[in-house]
Amino acid sequence: MPPIFKKLEIPELIIIEPQVFFDDRGFFFESYKASEFIKNGIPGQFVQDNHSLSRKNVLRGLHYQKNPQAQGKLVRVIKGEVWDVMVDIRRESKTFMKWVSVILSEENRKMLFIPAGFAHGFVALSNDVHLVYKCTSEYSPELDSGIIWNDPGIKVDWPVKNPIISSKDNLLPLLKNAEIF
Repeated sequence: MPPIFKKLEIPELIIIEPQVFFDDRGFFFESYKASEFIKNGIPGQFVQDNHSLSRKNVLRGLHYQKNPQAQGKLVRVIKGEVWDVMVDIRRESKTFMKWVSVILSEENRKMLFIPAGFAHGFVALSNDVHLVYKCTSEYSPELDSGIIWNDPGIKVDWPVKNPIISSKDNLLPLLKNAEIF
């Protein structure tokens, strides 16, 4: 049975809730079926898969890739739990600078589609978080970009007050100084 697709407060962001079947062996669900995703407004071609491991309180983000290889992402957590954040960085959008958050976990099995034009980040709420995601464009180091996680113009209300941040992420610019869409 196909998953349930729901638009978030920013309608381009889509949460995907799989239909999970349990029995005495464990469980089964369809995590990806191109025809169902396309029918629900999600591109059918992903060209790169990524997998990150984070310990509790690690914050990664807010990341995006610039044009011409801007990335859409299909994100899910296969172990642990994260508080996931998307920020609209499309200057012409009526939701420019707005952010949305969702909990993704191995328990709820939800997936999230984030189209190009959004900065993405998350904070690990448990130890040993395994987050996997598919991308619509391959990673390009020269187009890699981001926004500082605590940008006062965006005011993301992170649930962790003293997150563990990489030195690279701590040097990201404010949105007003970033090259965006």
